[in-house]
Amino acid sequence: MDWSRDWLGARATILLPTLVAVLSFATGVINISDVTVSGPLALYIPETIQRTAGFTGALTGFSLLLSVVGLRRRLRIAWYATVVLLPISAVQGLVQTSAFSFPLVALSLVSLPTMLLNRHRFTRAIDLTTAQLAAGAALIGAQVYGTVGTYALRDEFGSVSTLTDAFYYSIVTASTVGYGDLTPQTQQAKLFAMSVVVLGTASFAIALGSLLGPAIEQRLSEALGKMTDAQLDLLEDHVLVLGYGDMTEPVLEEFADIIDYIVITEDKDVASRLKQRDIPVLTADPSDEDPLIRAGIADARAVVVATSDDAQDALAILTANNLNPDVNIVAAAAERENIEKLRRAGADTVISPMVIGGHLLVQSALGQKGMESLADHITKVDDEETAAKMAGDEE
Repeated sequence: MDWSRDWLGARATILLPTLVAVLSFATGVINISDVTVSGPLALYIPETIQRTAGFTGALTGFSLLLSVVGLRRRLRIAWYATVVLLPISAVQGLVQTSAFSFPLVALSLVSLPTMLLNRHRFTRAIDLTTAQLAAGAALIGAQVYGTVGTYALRDEFGSVSTLTDAFYYSIVTASTVGYGDLTPQTQQAKLFAMSVVVLGTASFAIALGSLLGPAIEQRLSEALGKMTDAQLDLLEDHVLVLGYGDMTEPVLEEFADIIDYIVITEDKDVASRLKQRDIPVLTADPSDEDPLIRAGIADARAVVVATSDDAQDALAILTANNLNPDVNIVAAAAERENIEKLRRAGADTVISPMVIGGHLLVQSALGQKGMESLADHITKVDDEETAAKMAGDEE
């Protein structure tokens, strides 16, 4: 993992705004609490403004968290929202004049250049389903109905005099909070209040359903060994492992804790087992274009194809080479006669474990020293007997 990837790549565009969101919320809560904290600007900014900045800072932090959710999906609107909110959080940190807010200011300013450098990564438009659009329209419509109606009947409600009061009543009624501080006083107002309860609660239920549905679907996808779009979007400079077989397992062991990778296999049982081992896997045909595009082959560092089916491997190599001719493709040939075929399919390097194993056996049979040591080094066999033999050969 190089420095630029850690601090200027896709992960940084998710991690830094998340940290800013948490700091903004935390400093906002501290500022509006009874805890007395002050910074060097405390003498120049009225306390009322400081407290107001603390309240709005907490809201900004919550808004940033929502933006981060959109960033994980590579939404363009989430990028714009984050770029706007980061300077706002920095200004709010200055206005709060709390000693706790200066890390917020510094991190906000550091995060902004990273977001600007990664603008090209966020290209998706919001793709709302019909149900989600209907849920949003129902929620907004119910609140407009409740607010306008309550304000029109303000003389028949206790303590309702402004649009803010009317909107407050509509929110607490539709959300079933019902503090009881604003109540209808006439029969007409009570009938209207009942309509607000029915329409408001129904709109909230529809909105929650449209939000919880995709979340439940995501959990089911993960349980079935599928990667979500958010997880796939974070992949960069990674390795695609196309297919899974006996020769693939040692490859995955070598990749562990060294580089990011993703396995693409159409075997659902294999995908489920890999997921249980926390191995990133996409359940799809590795010879199809769509799963390779979703897995980020355009940004991949290399492609590894190492199953026991040379014919299927050749198709996967052809697809990968067609989608990204510059990517380094490494293949393992199960049969010796298929080495050249895999090269012609587009593999940059083709290794035959059978040929290598046969060469080591022949050299050992002919008395060539060091073959066993070389084999042990390749397979990472490191026991006391091997070490003692290596020491004897050196002498």
